[in-house]
Amino acid sequence: MSLTVPADLLEQAQRGEVDDTAFIGCIASSLPYAWQVISGLIEDLHASGGELADNHTPPPDEAARGQLLRLLASDAMRGAIERHYRVRLAFQNCHRAAVFRPDATAAHAEFITARSQILNQTPELIDC
Repeated sequence: MSLTVPADLLEQAQRGEVDDTAFIGCIASSLPYAWQVISGLIEDLHASGGELADNHTPPPDEAARGQLLRLLASDAMRGAIERHYRVRLAFQNCHRAAVFRPDATAAHAEFITARSQILNQTPELIDC
């Protein structure tokens, strides 16, 4: 299961739309490793003033890797984070997540190319 949904959030969803802040809280508590990576990248992006912040550190174990994959594979989770923090997310391999400023279109476009994906491959990542 991707998320552990509290009863009040489930009730909110049953009544209608779910607030992004509440959904992000659910993400953070359900997927703590993934949330630590993404929120840290958001902080790094704002602190640096650059176009992007990205992660090069592989997860410590398969459970952590699974959290990151579940968060980044979900359009709903990615969308909520992107809207709430006004960023764009991108992903390569099993751990290289990146956060972009919304206007960093060239940097984002380069990150998501086949060339960039191929250059990011290493033998250690073959089974990730």
